Amino acid sequence: MILSVFKKISLLSIMLAGVLSLAGCLGKQSPEEKMFEELEKVVSIEKDFEEQQEPLVKLEKEEKKIYEQIISLGMKEYDQIVKLSDEALAIADKRSGHIEKEKESIGDSAKEFENVPGLIEDIEDQALKKQAKELQKTMEERYEIHDGLYENYKKGIQYDKELYEMLKDKELSFEKLEEQINKVNAVYEVVLEKNKEFNNKTDQYNKQKMAFYKEAGIEVKEEKQK
Repeated sequence: MILSVFKKISLLSIMLAGVLSLAGCLGKQSPEEKMFEELEKVVSIEKDFEEQQEPLVKLEKEEKKIYEQIISLGMKEYDQIVKLSDEALAIADKRSGHIEKEKESIGDSAKEFENVPGLIEDIEDQALKKQAKELQKTMEERYEIHDGLYENYKKGIQYDKELYEMLKDKELSFEKLEEQINKVNAVYEVVLEKNKEFNNKTDQYNKQKMAFYKEAGIEVKEEKQK
């Protein structure tokens, strides 16, 4: 009787160990699945970045409208020029706040993305690994472009503020005004170009990411990948 009990316990232990081992194998994530989770974390982190776009565009339009009002006024309406210039300065400060939040979000995204290269090295399929490395390269280029976009946008805000302060000066010469306006226009040309590059690089990254998911056999709704 005792022997029979021991045999049953021994058999049960072996079966249980086998089940636990199988469960462990089934629950283990592949490098591709870990990549998916990491890349979607990056998407989530950039939500704050996306939330800055609409208010920034709105503020830019408001500021442009005020600037057009200012230049349409003559010096006889100096008090109104000062009032509008101060309003424009306040808007420029708000824009600065939004671009800082945008930069912070992209910075957090870049920090999270640092986990990706290590996961790529664990991918055994060489073709898939190559695809993942191309995706990595595109994203890193995207971060670099945003650095340039941010620096020039901040410079643009500074030039805008200098312009509004100058417009409050009754002794302002046409030459100095023209010089400042040229500085403003030049830096925003760079901003527009950098913004275009950033958007194109974002589109390229998203396409590469979806292609990677497809090749790795990871099903995901494409409409969520923006």
